[in-house]
Amino acid sequence: MKDRTLQLLTVASLFLAAGVVLAQDATPPAPPNVLVIQREYLKPGMAGSIHVRSEGNFVRAETDAKAPTHYIAMDSMSGPTRALFVFGFDSFEAYGKDQESLNGNPTLAAAIDQAALTDGQLLSRYDIQTFVYHPEMSQHTGIDASHQRYWEFTSYRIKPGHEKEWNDLVKIYVDGFASMPDRHWAAYESRYGEDNGGVWVVITPMRTLAELDQGMIAGKTFMTAQGADGMKHIEDLAADCILSSQSNLFAVNAKESYVDPTWATTAPEIYGQP
Repeated sequence: MKDRTLQLLTVASLFLAAGVVLAQDATPPAPPNVLVIQREYLKPGMAGSIHVRSEGNFVRAETDAKAPTHYIAMDSMSGPTRALFVFGFDSFEAYGKDQESLNGNPTLAAAIDQAALTDGQLLSRYDIQTFVYHPEMSQHTGIDASHQRYWEFTSYRIKPGHEKEWNDLVKIYVDGFASMPDRHWAAYESRYGEDNGGVWVVITPMRTLAELDQGMIAGKTFMTAQGADGMKHIEDLAADCILSSQSNLFAVNAKESYVDPTWATTAPEIYGQP
């Protein structure tokens, strides 16, 4: 794993990643049960090619070590200038074993340590967040992650004691979009990190941003089907349980990603570029 915990000493993250979502099966697997996101907030002027070169040190270290855990890197298209590094695991046990594997490989650990020293000079902030997958709150998740160029992350902070209203609200959306196979998302609950407790993240991968336009059309279809009374009920539930929400867009950065080598062939439009 491109673990930055060593980097914390010097500078202080769906769908997604290794093994589970980055697999190349004929039928795409379900999203990973445990999602780990490393977030790097970049200083002004330190994005672009400067950060790509720095991240290349991590990719080379992982490639030379033939590290089994892959990750997708993404750059922000909204909000603060930052990069996400997204990993997926079957379980917390698998996450722990990945950490143990890194600690047991002194050559790889030293290479990552050195890369972190360089990369840390570009960052204003760094953190790691861990999430758990909720399939009952997700929709049409059988997609091929390798072809998804853009990712939308929408976070919801839920009012304490209003989990039932949140569950009821999500179910309305899951049921309402069930007949629209092109509408897909994965829902995750924050478990560890700065935003743990009462925070949910809905992740929507997209091949092109035209899917956002299509999503707005689908949203109008959904609202029409709910009717005035149904939409009033939705608005009441949202007011009761949602403290705040925020959506942000990210674009995959293939040069900063450490993915299965076959992706250069199966998804050349993203990972086959030099």
